[in-house]
Amino acid sequence: MIKKITFFLALVALIAAAGYIYITKQVEQYITQPLQIEQEQIFTIKPGTSFSRVLADLTEEQYIAQSDIAKLVRRLHPELTQLKAGTYLLEPGLNLTQALEVFKQGKEHQFSITFVEGSTFKEWREALVNASHLEHEISGLSEAEIAKLLGIEHEKLEGLLLAETYHYTFGTSDLDILKRAAQKLQQVLDQQWQTRQDKLPLKTPYEALILASIIEKETAVEEERERVASVFVNRLNKRMRLQTDPTVIYGMGDKYDGNIRKKDLRTPTPYNTYVISGLPPTPIAMPGEASIAAALNPEASNYLYFVASGKGGHVFSKTLNEHNRAVRAYLKQLRSNQ
Repeated sequence: MIKKITFFLALVALIAAAGYIYITKQVEQYITQPLQIEQEQIFTIKPGTSFSRVLADLTEEQYIAQSDIAKLVRRLHPELTQLKAGTYLLEPGLNLTQALEVFKQGKEHQFSITFVEGSTFKEWREALVNASHLEHEISGLSEAEIAKLLGIEHEKLEGLLLAETYHYTFGTSDLDILKRAAQKLQQVLDQQWQTRQDKLPLKTPYEALILASIIEKETAVEEERERVASVFVNRLNKRMRLQTDPTVIYGMGDKYDGNIRKKDLRTPTPYNTYVISGLPPTPIAMPGEASIAAALNPEASNYLYFVASGKGGHVFSKTLNEHNRAVRAYLKQLRSNQ
């Protein structure tokens, strides 16, 4: 009798062991299954989401196969269950365990938004509206209202935000991005203002931003910025009008159709530097750090004029006669390119 009981118990133990091995193997196959994705996918775990719900969501998205064995993962692999809320990037080639490790470590995906140097606040607003996974807090607010929320004393934000690429995680707001851009601009401006040249015709850091924005719109050639700056500084020192087309375009607003006509140069606006003396009232674009540096540390020169060369750069002149010859050469170059 005892032998039969012993045999029975051994048989039960053997069956249990075999069952455990089978279940363990099934769980291992489940958690090592490759994700069924062919391209990068964004996956969000909301706060308070359970481990079982995460597996269910992955199944519903058809990233993993449905299986009753999923409910045993928590018991056999508790180390995989402490997942953090966030938005993650799932890449082709990951298996379920690797994906769970990403969730466990809280490695949230960094989204990015790029603001181009020389862009306007109107263009920034459009970019923010179209950005992925941003909370929208400034929709319906005026520019002046947004400026107030940013703690900026000016009602126009042109020139007061640093154009560059900003990275952010899920749940970041458009206002958060603007705050960072405003802080970075202020840091750059403060630093550059402290190292500015003596005797510049710029009374305030804000005037430096105005000039920097004009430089930004006039040239994209890195090595020309300080020379372009010198032209405007020389003209300001001589009380000559700046006569720069980008200010005319900015003043025209939505009326600008891609062409500037002679009547546009003569039409008064607060920004038309063919009509007004000195700087326009505000920046006309978002300058980059290089243009701010150029405005405050221009090249030492006697240049008063410049015109496009037709080859990507500009020709600089010290006298009006030289400038007129350069203009004729530019027009000739244009005709030869047609």
